[in-house]
Amino acid sequence: MAFPIAPPIEPMLAKPTPELPIGDGWRYEPKWDGFRALVFRDRTDLFIQSRDLKPLDRYFPELLPPLLELGGPAARFVLDGEIVIARDGALDFDALLLRIHPAASRVAMLASETPASYVAFDCLASGSDDLRDAPLDERRGRLEELLAEPPPSVLLTPSTADPALAGEWFDVFEGAGLDGVIAKPSDLRYLPGKRAMAKIKHQRTADCVVAGFRWHKNGPGTMVGSLLLGLWNAAGDLQHVGVTSSFTEERRRELVALLDPYRRNALEGHPWREWKEWEEEREGRRVPGTTSRWNRGKDLSWEPLRPELVCEVAFDHLQGDRFRHASTFKRWRPDRPPDSCRYDQLAETAPALLADLFGQR
Repeated sequence: MAFPIAPPIEPMLAKPTPELPIGDGWRYEPKWDGFRALVFRDRTDLFIQSRDLKPLDRYFPELLPPLLELGGPAARFVLDGEIVIARDGALDFDALLLRIHPAASRVAMLASETPASYVAFDCLASGSDDLRDAPLDERRGRLEELLAEPPPSVLLTPSTADPALAGEWFDVFEGAGLDGVIAKPSDLRYLPGKRAMAKIKHQRTADCVVAGFRWHKNGPGTMVGSLLLGLWNAAGDLQHVGVTSSFTEERRRELVALLDPYRRNALEGHPWREWKEWEEEREGRRVPGTTSRWNRGKDLSWEPLRPELVCEVAFDHLQGDRFRHASTFKRWRPDRPPDSCRYDQLAETAPALLADLFGQR
C-alpha cells in the first residue's frame, strides 16, 4: 500500500479560548464529542488512526465499507475527523466507549446495534496532492469535492464564516451533545501536534461534596493527587460525579494537612462505605477505586473523607450523571452545607436534534 501520506500523523490540536474569536479570516465548525480519527486510504487499503496514533479499525468495522466507497474505487486521501455515535438525534459518547473491547464478537454486535458515523472536517491529502501546507480554505474546498455525494454514514461537518451562526450552534446544539465550537483561521496550514486552532467549550460551575481523595502517584502520603466529588440525587444517594486535580505541587502538599481532620472516622456512616469495603463495581453505581478496561494498570485506590467539605468546580458538561471531563477547582465553599450539593443546582440543557444541524440531511 502507498498512502498519500504515511501514517501515523499527529492530529492538529486546539487550545481553550474563553470567547468566540470574531473578525475577518475566521471559520467556525461544531466541536464534536467523539473519537478523533485520521483516515488514510489508498484505493482498497484503509487505515483509521486514533489521536494517540493507534489503530481504530477493528473497533469500528462498519465504517470500512462506506469509507472505501467514498470517492470511488480508485480514491486516495487522508482525512481528519471524528467518529461519533448518535442515538435519538443526539451524540452518545458512552456507546463509543463500549466499542473499545477485546472481543471481536462484542464489537460486531455493537456495530450492528449502534453503528458509528464519521464526521470529516479536514483533508490532508487528496489523490497524489499533499495538502498540509495549503491554507484551510483550499483544504475545505477539496474536502467538499470529495464529500459531494458521500455514503450516509460519512458526513461533512458544517462550516461557516458567520460568528452569529457559530454562536447559535454553541447555544442550541449543546442539547444534541455538541462539545462547543472550533474556530480556525482561514489561511491556517495543517500543523500536526500543534495547538493552532481555538476551542470554545461550555463552562459552568457546581458546588460538590468532597467525599474522598487519591494520593498523588509521585508522593503517596505527602501529596494529594485528586479530590473525589459527589452530588446528591433525588433518591438521596451521593453519586460520584468526577474528580478535580488542578493543583500545584505546593497546594497538593498543603491539602494533606487540610484534609487530615476529615479522614478521622470517615467510614462511619459514609455514603460510599460499601464501595470502599468491596472495591468493586456495583450495577448502576459509579465506583471510585475500581479498575476497568479503560484504566487497567492505574492505581485507583482512594481514601474516604467525612462528607462535610464543599468546593466549587468548573466543568464543561455532564455525560449521564457525571462530569464528561475532569473538573477545575475554583474555591472552597464553607458557606454551603453538603446536603445542598444536589443535581438540581445544574442548569438543564434544552434538547436539540443533530439532523437540524445538517439541514435535515
